[in-house]
Amino acid sequence: MSLFETIVLALVEGVTEFLPVSSTGHMIIASSTLGIASDPFVKTFTVAIQLGAILSVVVLYWQKFFQSVRFYLKLFIAFLPAAVIGFFLNDYIDALLERVDVVAAMLVLGGIVFLYLDKIFKSETDTEEPSYASALTIGLFQCIAMIPGVSRSAATIIGGLTQKLSAKAAAEFSFFLAVPTMFAATSYKLYKYYKLGHTFSKQEIITLTAGNIIAFVVALVAIKSLMYVISKYGFKVFGLYRIVVGSILLILYFSGARLSIL
Repeated sequence: MSLFETIVLALVEGVTEFLPVSSTGHMIIASSTLGIASDPFVKTFTVAIQLGAILSVVVLYWQKFFQSVRFYLKLFIAFLPAAVIGFFLNDYIDALLERVDVVAAMLVLGGIVFLYLDKIFKSETDTEEPSYASALTIGLFQCIAMIPGVSRSAATIIGGLTQKLSAKAAAEFSFFLAVPTMFAATSYKLYKYYKLGHTFSKQEIITLTAGNIIAFVVALVAIKSLMYVISKYGFKVFGLYRIVVGSILLILYFSGARLSIL
């Protein structure tokens, strides 16, 4: 990977990981546009830079992570469904990741849902903290995001709204839940990388470090921006954006364009 490719992918990761727009769909567009070859290191890189992104959550909300044991219990309960299902269906999920048409279709369908999200939950979302049962429900919603293109952020935010959380609280819990979920996914990806006999060269370590730093800085801005957009415009803007991106991918896919998933 060149320095330019590293910067672009890290920027895409940092911007899209916490927005309900599917980081996978954007990685497809970025990698295909740049013509980045999909090799074991590149695949690992796109997952490993999530560590930089989740660090931004810890930095922005560090007080939340020191508030109570109850906070961690709720995160664990919400994290558990994805951990269990992800472990047993890992190969099936990896197979779905190769389906650009699935990613594009889920972007469009999710976009349609987001167009009406504000109206559906307008008068019901007023709770600021999920109960244990609500945390489990949100965790089950997160499992839907195992379908590429759904977006982990989108699934968990919708899950929070169904539990009568305010838009702000639903988005924040989505951020918090990303920490154990993405840390586990990254750790497992690194484990598989080493298990297959791969090691990181000095240049690859530099690339990973640079990618994580960029993803961290950009994710800080993205999280702040998401909270502003939600409070100012609601979720409709994300719905429109998803439909546009998904439609572009579908057009490219059915026109025979060569699209690659990292």
